[in-house]
Amino acid sequence: MLHIECPWCGFRDDAEFHYGGEAHITRPDPSITLTDEKFSEYLFLKTNTKGLLLERWCHRSGCRRWFNVLRNTITNEILEVYPVTETPSSKQGKETYEKNWRRESYSKKTPKTDEAK
Repeated sequence: MLHIECPWCGFRDDAEFHYGGEAHITRPDPSITLTDEKFSEYLFLKTNTKGLLLERWCHRSGCRRWFNVLRNTITNEILEVYPVTETPSSKQGKETYEKNWRRESYSKKTPKTDEAK
C-alpha cells in the first residue's frame, strides 16, 4: 500500500488520490499550427522511467487539490511532495526536473524542413 502526503491534508492512503500523469510537461500550443504529429507526441509518448519520476496527483477524496510528487518507480518511495505551482527543491528532484525531455516537446526542439513543395 502506498501512503501519499498531501501538502494540505497530510499522509493518506493512496485510495484517496488520483494519478494525473507526468509533471512539468509542456502542452502544445493549440493554435492553427498544431500538427497531428506534435499533439500525438504530447499525448502518447511517455518517459516511462525506471527510477525517479516527477508525477502529478490529485487528492480526490480530500481537499481536491493537485500537487506534484517525486517518486521512485522501482521502490514506490516518495521522496518529495510540492505544490503544482512550484518546482522540486531537493537535489534529486532538481536533477530529475532538468533531465525531463518532455518539459519541452521534441517537435519544438527539432527544426522542420518544408516537406510540401
